[in-house]
Amino acid sequence: MTTSSIPPARPFHYPRPKAPLHCGKVSLQALARRYGTPLYVYSADQILERLQLFQQAFAGREHLVCYAVKANSALAILKLLADHGAGFDIVSGGELQRVLAVAPQAAERVVFSGVGKTIPEIDLALNAGILQFNVESEGELELLAERARKLKRKARFALRVNPDVFAETHPYISTGLREHKFGIDIRKALGIYRSVAGNRWLQPHGISVHIGSQIRSSEPFGSAVARVHKLVRQLEREGIPLKVVDAGGGLGIDYHAGHFDAAAKVAEYAEAISAALQGYNGRLLLEPGRFLVAQAGALVGRVLHTKRNGSKTFVIADAAMNDLIRPALYQAHHEIVPVSPRPGKKHVVDVVGPVCESGDFFARDRELPPLRAGDLIALLDAGAYGMAQSSNYNTRLRPAEVLVQGGKARLIRRRETIADLLAPEQITAQ
Repeated sequence: MTTSSIPPARPFHYPRPKAPLHCGKVSLQALARRYGTPLYVYSADQILERLQLFQQAFAGREHLVCYAVKANSALAILKLLADHGAGFDIVSGGELQRVLAVAPQAAERVVFSGVGKTIPEIDLALNAGILQFNVESEGELELLAERARKLKRKARFALRVNPDVFAETHPYISTGLREHKFGIDIRKALGIYRSVAGNRWLQPHGISVHIGSQIRSSEPFGSAVARVHKLVRQLEREGIPLKVVDAGGGLGIDYHAGHFDAAAKVAEYAEAISAALQGYNGRLLLEPGRFLVAQAGALVGRVLHTKRNGSKTFVIADAAMNDLIRPALYQAHHEIVPVSPRPGKKHVVDVVGPVCESGDFFARDRELPPLRAGDLIALLDAGAYGMAQSSNYNTRLRPAEVLVQGGKARLIRRRETIADLLAPEQITAQ
């Protein structure tokens, strides 16, 4: 990737020669000056553009795009998506409370996934009147029935089945095989639906599948949904019609410098899903997360120092693994570009943070343009699993977040203070 030509899949660009990097019409240099660094910057325009790609691709059938909140749970982003018709895929009671805080009316567009739902979380969701629970074990289904009876609220549920479909992705984010902790063996699902067909407090509402994340090919999605559709037809023959097929999420992006056609990817994905569901007239749920927000975001940091140790050159930034853990956790690749490029020859460097861990790095042996102390850098494609997985390790304050829409930028989360971090702690017995 050249600093003058960032692929259009990203909203970050240099508007003219010698101009600093912009998000839309807003200069990242100006944002860093105003809000400090490290700083997360997101494009609202691209988030909505990606949402609309899904909505348009599936316009020919009843569907609901349920954004996977775990990717980025910023309240302003949830409100933006809710206002444009999105539903939400949640995996905790806390995520449900975030949705309810910004859009209480969106509760009926929420699906609750996850392998370990607690009683308080189930009760919260039942009382809120969510669309459905994606149930991942027989024990969970028994607990759901018990809580529904206790609260006298019928629970709509979908079994999350495990179709044993292999998807080429990182092993930490693959979820569709029998040895994974997620889902119920698809061969057992028919018997489970039969066993609760007469339960007063449980309503078999749908069926769910999710095979993993950051999957670049549409073929595994089509294969998984085809297996689910076969089971749906069998259930219909036995008098257990399902109103919903939840195809999950997991459609991947390109974190590297190559050309990435988001519209073509969504079209290919929609074709695979639609072919697998031919003849099914119920509602389709989709759970994209990363695809909507990852390329819309960047983490902006400032170079503190550069140094040489033997043959290695290190660029030390004020951003660190506590701000963006993906490179340390998944060995993930993020493109790194200078906000204001300097002329000169590129050098092979390691880009690292100040945290006291050897794993605190963003890039190793990366060829980058010249960088000096005080320069700003942008780590691209950081809108998903960036701030959402951040921490206060080394008692570091988490970044501020800014949302850019059109030519305007607004602060959607202030930078933490040391008072925020210390407030929950106690020194003496109470």
